Amino acid sequence: MHDLEHYLSIQNELGETPIWVQEEKLLYWVDIGSHTIFRIDPKTNKYDSFKPDMPIRGLCRRSPGGWLVVTDAGLAFWDPSSNLCEFIVDPYADQQNLQFNDGAIDRQGRLVVGSYNSDQLDAPDGSLYRLDTDRSLHKLDQNLVLSNGIALSPDGKTVYVSEMFANKITAYDYNIESGTASSRRVFVAIPEDAGKPDGLTVDSQGFVWAAHWGGWRVTRYDPAGKLEREIRIPTENVTCIGFGGEDLNELFITTAWYDLSDQQRTDQPLAGDLFRIQTDITGMVEPVFDG
Repeated sequence: MHDLEHYLSIQNELGETPIWVQEEKLLYWVDIGSHTIFRIDPKTNKYDSFKPDMPIRGLCRRSPGGWLVVTDAGLAFWDPSSNLCEFIVDPYADQQNLQFNDGAIDRQGRLVVGSYNSDQLDAPDGSLYRLDTDRSLHKLDQNLVLSNGIALSPDGKTVYVSEMFANKITAYDYNIESGTASSRRVFVAIPEDAGKPDGLTVDSQGFVWAAHWGGWRVTRYDPAGKLEREIRIPTENVTCIGFGGEDLNELFITTAWYDLSDQQRTDQPLAGDLFRIQTDITGMVEPVFDG
């Protein structure tokens, strides 16, 4: 494991979902605070930004090209060339306090996405859904306490979900044929002094990586839930992680200055910036939505 690199001064209010596009050799991520999507070329360190016409929270790739995006107003497709979004579905159209938060594509090309109560973050009002390639939406489970980062094991048979305000990462058995989730259990209980679990990713060895909001760290857990390593980050609110680089051995880390006081922002001048670390482990190319 190499030293942590302060990769890009970008000052995102709420950086999220770094995702590597292998064909383009580019990294994309989101600033939820400004509803902006960023894209950087690690060879030149030049970056672009996009302002879609819907409030973006998360990014997933789409097989025909373009993106499937999680927004404050439901799920949509986003076309980078026009910056326009095509609305798909919002089960919470008449419940303004409930909305989608984060998602991941399963190994069969479907979206697994979670929700939360934006007015009461510790309420068990979150649910887990599956969006099929025909754009039909199916509820998999409910009573989640702010469903956040979502990731799947390499074989696609386990789904991991951060229940952020319950301070735990929850695991499910995932039926890859039917796309149903069962055997809900605690994968990792996060100690209070380690912050709250936020974004997740899984590496090629099946270990789970977690970003810790309010925890100043990124952690890696073995498939049994045992802490294997910890990387300290010089900002309090660590939001998400994603593997990238041509060999998929670079871990990109997003952070946030959201919720920090003026004094905390002074004390944490790198809050909201993008970090990178070379690892001795490789990630996996993120699957694409097949609809």
